[in-house]
Amino acid sequence: MYYIAGLGNPGEKYKLSRHSTGRTIVGDFCKKNEMEDYEFNKKINALTTERKMGKEKIMCILPETFMNKSGLSLKPIITSEKKAGNLIVVHDDLDIPLGKFKISFGKNSGGHRGVESVIKNIKTKDFIRIRVGISPTTPFGKLKKPDAKKIIDHILGNFKPKELNILKKVSKKITSAIEIIIKEGLQKAMNLYN
Repeated sequence: MYYIAGLGNPGEKYKLSRHSTGRTIVGDFCKKNEMEDYEFNKKINALTTERKMGKEKIMCILPETFMNKSGLSLKPIITSEKKAGNLIVVHDDLDIPLGKFKISFGKNSGGHRGVESVIKNIKTKDFIRIRVGISPTTPFGKLKKPDAKKIIDHILGNFKPKELNILKKVSKKITSAIEIIIKEGLQKAMNLYN
């Protein structure tokens, strides 16, 4: 079974915020795969939905905790190394420009509080991550990370309409990448998309 977790802050207020990018993208993945019959799972404090994709079962998880407590929703489910290896965590990343994403495995949190919480709670960093860019770029396409003082405002701020269009396009690619991970394996997806 594959577990796909979309990190973000719950509630309408944060729905379009950059920090909820992971949640938005997993929502798009569920929509495309007709998995929008979410149920609130009280035990893990998350919205979940399940179905089969090919031979594999998949479960999508949207933690209803705030970002820095995301791991609490995964702790009761991801109880072994094998399960951790089948966990795909989708989250925002300031080190990647908007419109790009990177698939990685077994990496440190890079200072991302949600990922830190996941690592702490499932006691391993050996899981799949899809890091989705949220930083602006210069007119020449070079990464232009927000000033240290403005980082919180940037990540908690909402995407502008033009940025949402870029996010929609990258979300389609990520949905395809997740499907490839499930059907053909992580290596194939990394070769295609990284």
